[in-house]
Amino acid sequence: MASGSQLSGKVAIVTGAASGIGRAIAHAFANEGAKVVLADVDEEAGEAVAAEIADRGGEALFRYCDVGERLDVRNLVCAATDAFDRVDILVNNAGVVSKGGDFLTLEEEEFDRVIRINLKGHFLVGQTVAQRMVAQVEEGGAPGTIINMSSINAVLAIPAQAAYCASKGGIKQLTEAMALSLAPHGIRVNAIGPGTIATPMAGNVNDNPAANRMLMSRTPLGRIGQPEEIASIAVFLASDGASYMTGQTVYADGGRLSLNYTALPLAKKKDGDKKE
Repeated sequence: MASGSQLSGKVAIVTGAASGIGRAIAHAFANEGAKVVLADVDEEAGEAVAAEIADRGGEALFRYCDVGERLDVRNLVCAATDAFDRVDILVNNAGVVSKGGDFLTLEEEEFDRVIRINLKGHFLVGQTVAQRMVAQVEEGGAPGTIINMSSINAVLAIPAQAAYCASKGGIKQLTEAMALSLAPHGIRVNAIGPGTIATPMAGNVNDNPAANRMLMSRTPLGRIGQPEEIASIAVFLASDGASYMTGQTVYADGGRLSLNYTALPLAKKKDGDKKE
């Protein structure tokens, strides 16, 4: 049963909603009274999340969607409007990390895969939903809001994640461009830039002592964030409490940006370099 009312009666689309941050946001929105349309390529997990929300008294439906495929995106928005008549909130959350590897050996296909899902997906879903939101405004409806999922890595690079960092930096700039373009219609566009969050995407940092030490060394708060902490930011950005915010990226990173520290491999010494 919904426990809050900040989003009462609103209709929200959340991509990448089958697990992690997307799942937490879908639950948080439903708890605040929103009707939620979940999108993902993992149909079994997505349907399970929709069932969880329904079991708790919320309204939710799941639709398969590859965010890099325009037809899938159009079908997703049509499903939302067919079920609930409109779209008030979009959370562009679907994303992947690169399989990793040095920049010098990064395969073109892998770069294209990450950019297609992370950046092109944000564009396709964002544009399609924005077109619907503009039509709703022209019909006398209230303006909607869009939340993009960026990352701390929009600002701080990881050497073995060139494609991922490029995609998240692109999302930051896309957010600002969208915000300016949609402001005349009253539609707000903001982004969230998480640090390391306890999701499947973060891998096994808790089980790997060396990785955990490295992570904690660059995180002043000394812990990994939880998906629910990012979801609470999404609720705020989607609510009337953020009505004067647009074009912003809210970084929830445990203080990492303020520390301004990135672990880098030591430079290889060349023959003839002075030994110390």
